Amino acid sequence: MAAIILAAGIGRRLHGWEGPKGLIQFGGKTLLARHLQTLRELGITDIFVTAGHQAEAIRAELQTLDDQATVVVNERFSLGSAISVLVHESLLRSGRPIVLMDADVLYAEDILTRLIQSAHESALLVDMHEVDDEAVKVCFKAGQIVDFEKRPEHAYETCGESVGFFKFSPAAAAALADLCERHIAEHGPKIEYEAPLRELILENPAQFGVEVVTGLPWVEIDFDHDVIRAREQVLPHL
Repeated sequence: MAAIILAAGIGRRLHGWEGPKGLIQFGGKTLLARHLQTLRELGITDIFVTAGHQAEAIRAELQTLDDQATVVVNERFSLGSAISVLVHESLLRSGRPIVLMDADVLYAEDILTRLIQSAHESALLVDMHEVDDEAVKVCFKAGQIVDFEKRPEHAYETCGESVGFFKFSPAAAAALADLCERHIAEHGPKIEYEAPLRELILENPAQFGVEVVTGLPWVEIDFDHDVIRAREQVLPHL
């Protein structure tokens, strides 16, 4: 199993922070350092980091950590995140199971453990708390995923928030590469990876196991208030 950490984007919605969001520190450790430590503790040694915005800062952090993760640069980082996934095309088509992670998440280690140790070859994480408009929602009807979208288009009974971490079987990883390539060709380079991933999930919802992490501490860092929540409500429980 190999892991991809998406750390190329620009944190446009954070004030007073100009670097990659994966380098924000909580408790004296960057988010990237926390991801690497947790992945390695779970036995994943092949780790690939998508860098773009201030890629040299990502490399410097890896050097400081003396970590051998591979940096793959997305030169078009200012566009959509589907490109940041597709720069790993050869890895996605390598016949290996893949873990895909957003870099801007602070979380309890048990959250990633549940994903990697899931009995399902492909899986995603869902928090069934009340979700806001900005959340990527995982929607269910009769116990099956019926949508994966910020603004759901299909009727559903319940929904939760995607944590932004995914596990793919070798076949699903290759299919994701195909879909990212097609979506970029059809819709342009500004497409986010959630669009091809949504298509992959809805093509065969049963192939994705759902690991519920409701009640475990985590937060995605998008806005200034997320940083405050991370420091005051999440970090003390890690």
